[in-house]
Parts: sequence; C-alpha cells; structure tokens
Amino acid sequence: MPLFQTDTPAFHFRAGTRPLLISIPHGGTHVPPALAARLTDEGRRVPDTDWHLERLYDFADELGASVLVATHSRYVIDLNRPPDGASLYPGQNVTGLCPVDLFDEQPLYRDSNDLPTDVEIAARRDAIWRPYHAQLTNELARLKAQHRVAALWDAHSIRSVVPRFFEGRLADLNLGTADGASCDAGLAARLLAIGQEAHGYTAVLNGRFKGGHITRFYGQPAQGIHAIQLEMTQSCYMQEAWPFEYLPQTAAGVQPTVRRMLQEVLTFLEGEGQARA
Repeated sequence: MPLFQTDTPAFHFRAGTRPLLISIPHGGTHVPPALAARLTDEGRRVPDTDWHLERLYDFADELGASVLVATHSRYVIDLNRPPDGASLYPGQNVTGLCPVDLFDEQPLYRDSNDLPTDVEIAARRDAIWRPYHAQLTNELARLKAQHRVAALWDAHSIRSVVPRFFEGRLADLNLGTADGASCDAGLAARLLAIGQEAHGYTAVLNGRFKGGHITRFYGQPAQGIHAIQLEMTQSCYMQEAWPFEYLPQTAAGVQPTVRRMLQEVLTFLEGEGQARA
C-alpha cells in the first residue's frame, strides 16, 4: 500500500486582533483521490462532516477573532483525537484517530485490506495532524503574549440523533469544558446561561460532550488560556441529511446566540481575565 500523500495544505488560517481563536477541526471535506478510491460510496460523501461551520461563524472577523479551519475530512485523520489514538470516553462507543467506520457504524472502507496501517496512520499524522496542532499552539502563544490571556473556542456540529453516541435527541447547544478543567467556572456558567436563555433552543454544560482532545489539552485556565467546545446540533442551521444544505433562515435563528457567547468570552478575557493575569 502506498504511503499517504496529499497536495492540499492541512488548514486555512486568518489571524485576528483580539485574544480569541476559533478552531474548526472537523469542517474539512477533502479526501485525497488515492484514499477516496478505497472508501465506500457513502464514505466519499463524508456525511459525518461538521458542515458549513465557517459560514455559520461568518461574524468571526467582525469580532476580531482568529480562525483556524481544517481542510481534510475527519475520515483522513481526526484532529480532535490524541495523537496516540487513546479513547476520550473510555468504555463508550467512539470513533478513532483514523476512523474505519461511519457514525452509523457502516464500514468506511470498501475492503478490509484497505484499512490504514500503522505506517499510513503515522504519515497522515505527520502530514495533517501535526501542522494543524502546531498552528493552534503557535496562535494561542501569540495571543497570550500579546493580550496576557487567550481563549480557544472549538466549534463542532453533529446530527441531532446519533444512537451510537447518545440516546434520544441531543440538546441543541452542548458546551464542554472538560468538567470544568479547561475554562474558568464563572465564564462557563455565563455561557450556559446564554444558551438556556435562547428561545427555542436547549443547552447543557458538560453533558454527553465534554470537549475532545483540543479542549482538554489546550485549556489551561490557571495559565490564562481558556478552552470551550460547542457541539451544536446541525438541525439548528442546516439539513441533517444529504445533500446537507445550509439553511440561511434557520441559521439566522441561532447565530445571535453563538455570537453573544463569543462576545461574553471576549468580555471576560478583556476584563476579569486580564486583571488576574
């Protein structure tokens, strides 16, 4: 099997002017042709993508936030998993660093002989995972050096019903702070309140989704870096089934709430956060 190769950069990045970085690690859809040829027809549709999040967060530049967006599909490599592939939710059904099945547990690869080897996984990690995390690390360091504090907002979305991962219907706005370890508790409480006050939406803090590797690894509130994951149900802004179209009128309902959350993060950072630094 040939070693993994890609001609596409691992990410797109825009530097902002305020101490906030928005990371979108599962927004990529690119699968290199040689790899795509090994996937099932459904796999090539990349259905488990966090679709259209860069568009949903199109106000990020107005807020002065930096934006980091993955280009490759999570099927190539999952940027929100530890580099060794260790499970984030031991004992629960989860997908791995280089997934081999879809969220509905159907095979991702056409043939079991096409599954990625350890050598290929290492090559994918070097080509995509490491550059993305290097950029994330460097930008947080830049923001902290400039502002004395920084926040990482890890933006995700998922279908509202995925029996593999949770029973019933997921809450609309799922905030995760690694059970309080990655973010100031007062800030997290204010973000939850904003979600709970939003008419027509449900919100929870550290429920089924507590934050993945990115939130857990980079959030260091004692050192002035606060990390929050928002896992949003896709029904809030798009079609949850093929062709996964963006629904502008639906999205317009939830965007003010997400923007208000991010404004609250900036208010905290540029007030209480900097005062404590």
